[in-house]
Amino acid sequence: MQKMTTCLWFDNQAEEAVKFYSSIFKDTKITDVARYGDAGPGQAGSVMVITFQMNGQDFMALNGGPVYAFTPAISFVVNCDDQQEVDYYWDKLTAGGTEVQCGWLTDKYGLSWQIVPVELNKLMTDPDPVKAQRVTEAMLKMVKLDLNELRKAYNLS
Repeated sequence: MQKMTTCLWFDNQAEEAVKFYSSIFKDTKITDVARYGDAGPGQAGSVMVITFQMNGQDFMALNGGPVYAFTPAISFVVNCDDQQEVDYYWDKLTAGGTEVQCGWLTDKYGLSWQIVPVELNKLMTDPDPVKAQRVTEAMLKMVKLDLNELRKAYNLS
């Protein structure tokens, strides 16, 4: 077991959200489900907490009621090997959600994600500050990141 686990607070959609994420991230499994009893505060028999693993990380999804909402101040970064992977995660996670900017999106549950090609860090941290700046400027104009366009900005002479 990990020392630290991310807990995601949902109003009452924890089970639905975990199933949604499981359909996108194939290496996901539910490890345990705890249900509310007669003492509440949720409806008896309804899901209180679901623990699950997604891509080797432990998570907990809690149905805690409408007290808290997700904000973009916390986001999950999905490091993608190529544009095909960027497109896959972008399309799946924006379904019912909102495209934001610079590779950020908000899914239909309000959780923020960054869908990023791993090559972007290499391009943005190039020792040539002019190349790195061009990549940064190109990225700032994008909604979904386009690796070919980022490479073009990098390779301008």
